[in-house]
Amino acid sequence: MKLVIDKELCTACKQCASVCIRDNIIVEDFAVETGGNCFECGHCMAICKQNAITLKSFEGMEDRIQDYNPREIPVDYDDLLQLLKQRRSIRWFKNKMIDKGTFDKLFEGAYYSPSAQNQQDVEFVVLDEKLDEFMELVYDIIKVQEDEFFRIKEFGDYLKDNSTKEFHPLLWQGKQLILTFSTDKTSAVIANVRLELLAYSLGLGGFYSLFILKADEIDHDKLMEFFPDIDKNKHMYSAFIIGYPKVRFRRTIPHKDIKVTYF
Repeated sequence: MKLVIDKELCTACKQCASVCIRDNIIVEDFAVETGGNCFECGHCMAICKQNAITLKSFEGMEDRIQDYNPREIPVDYDDLLQLLKQRRSIRWFKNKMIDKGTFDKLFEGAYYSPSAQNQQDVEFVVLDEKLDEFMELVYDIIKVQEDEFFRIKEFGDYLKDNSTKEFHPLLWQGKQLILTFSTDKTSAVIANVRLELLAYSLGLGGFYSLFILKADEIDHDKLMEFFPDIDKNKHMYSAFIIGYPKVRFRRTIPHKDIKVTYF
């Protein structure tokens, strides 16, 4: 059993049973857990008007529970759309490092991110002091494709001699990197996108690197040697270079129309 149901508080309204996708709750005089395959999504806990249900695995985390008015959306469509419009990839950064307190604010958004089968196995790595060491490992792995991608060749040349190079071929002016790991790619990407949007709301910016992700695609085991504390079954699905923007853009640019098909 994974739920704690307070029989004294329960009014048998049946809302908890109506949102349980695992048929794990029946209601007679009060709600009762059937022992079904509950994956602790918390829907029953979140909908109960009497706060009569809690999840055993999250006991002691009452400070993380927040009541809100479900009829009041804290941001309207136009404001959120405007934020999306103003989002741009940022590669030019100030010489200012992001502190841990600010990173914690970003990861708060990922904390509330959905995950496949509610696994909640997404985790992040912030690289700054060990960034150069990590990037050398990345090149050592992806250099097998430098004949195919000139950027990888530029990266290798930069590592050999950067005295005449103004910018890093993969990081540009970035000094800090967020890597996202998970067993599920979609869960990792969604979590990082939420983090990214919060970053823009705090005046930060960044860009995603597909070249860094190639390291996991080409030799996952070698890459994971750099992260001995992370489950080897998890993959690096997002690499986001982040910092304080040096420039501010003034307008949107055109995009190709999105193709939508309705059946």
